[in-house]
Amino acid sequence: MARQITIQVGEISVTGTLNDSETALAIWSALPLSGLAKRWGQEIYFEIPLLLDQCADAREEVAVGELAYWPPGSAFCIFFGETPASIEREPRAYSACNPFGIIARDPHLLDAVAEGAAIRVSALGLESASGDPR
Repeated sequence: MARQITIQVGEISVTGTLNDSETALAIWSALPLSGLAKRWGQEIYFEIPLLLDQCADAREEVAVGELAYWPPGSAFCIFFGETPASIEREPRAYSACNPFGIIARDPHLLDAVAEGAAIRVSALGLESASGDPR
């Protein structure tokens, strides 16, 4: 069964599906995660309490909606459009990051997220109506 997560920022909620990588497993095992959103163009990222190495398939080129872990900043990254490192219109990370999942629908909803907004990532179905894990 696919591991799915909910990314909640205020009234904005998107669902992501994790891949089968070691990075995805580490992220899944650390849930729930929370922090304050930082923006870098059309990327949202926040520091998480995981220290993971760069994986063999780490890359700078990412897809719209892709989720990745950035080892130099211990950051959970969500890409949904152009970043300052973009060469054309594709998202591009500052440096190589570990891809671990994708937001399947409407990642552009995240464009409304402001710098400093509280963000919470939890396993889909494991949050209560108040947003607290059970």
